[in-house]
Amino acid sequence: MKSFELQHVSIHGHDVGFRRGGEGPALLLIHGIAGSSRAWKHVMPALARERTVVALDLIGHGESAKPMGDYSLGAYASGIRDFMSLLDIDRATIIGQSFGGGVAMQLAYQHPECCERLVLVDSGGLGREVSWLLRIMTLPGSEYLMPLIFPPFVRDGGNVVSTFLHGKGLRSARLAEMWRAYVSLTETENRQAFVKTLRAVIDPGGQTVSAMDRLYLAAQVPTLIIWGDQDKIIPVDHAYAAHEAIPGSRLEIIEGAGHFPHAESPDKFIAVLTDFLETTEPSHASLEDFRAILADHEASA
Repeated sequence: MKSFELQHVSIHGHDVGFRRGGEGPALLLIHGIAGSSRAWKHVMPALARERTVVALDLIGHGESAKPMGDYSLGAYASGIRDFMSLLDIDRATIIGQSFGGGVAMQLAYQHPECCERLVLVDSGGLGREVSWLLRIMTLPGSEYLMPLIFPPFVRDGGNVVSTFLHGKGLRSARLAEMWRAYVSLTETENRQAFVKTLRAVIDPGGQTVSAMDRLYLAAQVPTLIIWGDQDKIIPVDHAYAAHEAIPGSRLEIIEGAGHFPHAESPDKFIAVLTDFLETTEPSHASLEDFRAILADHEASA
């Protein structure tokens, strides 16, 4: 990770942390809820051998600012467009995991001129079902119970245990990612941003935002769907449904992986993604192309 040291840029007065390395066509990596740019540490070095790899901390996450304000998918998409502009990235392959997948789809929908390819990794926004724990956390007043669920002393003790197990080679990548999310929620500012972000896309009944009725628009963009067959947070059925809804999309189910295939099976993830990048041509769709597809769809409806 030495070539991916954390950097910072100010967007609309808010600090945004990011990691960047490599040269060549750009890949933009978007992490999931309660995550950060570090979620991609297992795959960034290999991907950066022939490409520019950028992973940011979404607003409200990691080392980025946690302001009061809009934590909707639309706000995140606009913020990433501005982030890309400041880094002189005109277009990129957009790769989003979990909540980041929802942001990636929203970015491709709002700003198709920014998106060369779309990669959805155990993505949100493709169906109602989601982990019961996330649904419970959207209940009124749940934010007042979180200090009891995520106390700092448990974080500190757990970090000691985690370090010990890692030293013994017993650390699970899946548990490590879940623990990293837990640790982030022991901080008050992070919890507040987490709740705002969560409630923007989930309610006690499940996911409230779905891109399924707009996935036909992705036909103009090469799309890869990667999913762990053991995902207990968002079911693998969503992967098959999205694949069917996006003409020409590719689907890769990684056996034995859960919600974090990029961390749990990094070699397989890199191989699948690299093959996709090498065997597809980037989209050069414009807003005019987007409008034409939308108009044709509505005319034929």
